[in-house]
This record gives sequence, C-alpha cells and structure tokens, in this order.
Amino acid sequence: MGRDIFEEESVQMLISALTRIKSREESRALLEDLLTSKEILDIAQRLEVAKMLSEKTVYSRIAEKTGASTATISRVNRSFQYGTGGYQAALERIEQQKKP
Repeated sequence: MGRDIFEEESVQMLISALTRIKSREESRALLEDLLTSKEILDIAQRLEVAKMLSEKTVYSRIAEKTGASTATISRVNRSFQYGTGGYQAALERIEQQKKP
C-alpha cells in the first residue's frame, strides 16, 4: 500500500489553509491562485454531480445537465457511496447555509 498523502507536510499546509478561510472572497482568491480555471470547473462539476446523486438523479440526466462523463459520474458516485463522507458533509453545509 502506498503512503498516505494526507501525512505529507504540504498537504497538511493545504488543509490548514482551507480550514482557516474566513470569507467567500478569500475562498475565491485561494482557488484562483491555486488552480486553473479548468480545475476549478472540474471540481465544481464533481460537487454538482454529487448533489444530483444525493437527489437520486439518474446518470443520463446528470450527464446531460452537467456535461460530466459517465466515468466521472461513476467515480463521484463511488466516493459518494463508499468514501469518507466529504461530499455529504459539504452538501449538508451548503443546505444549512440556505436556511434562514
């Protein structure tokens, strides 16, 4: 088995940076500096796919709406179903934020 990337010092620094963001503006600035436009769109697409999967949307509709390939949808679904719960936690936080 390979090494745990989350033990890497640089990954720990990234996690620290992400957990200390104070505003949407800071989030945007960090994403813009860290990632290419394509990478940002790819990550956003995966989150949208996860949301649609949580709503029990069928793959064909997800692909049509998001433009994601069935391979991407399958990968997100695998993480959504059997991963560490990151997608679920993020989606729950987003929903909580929408409530007054």
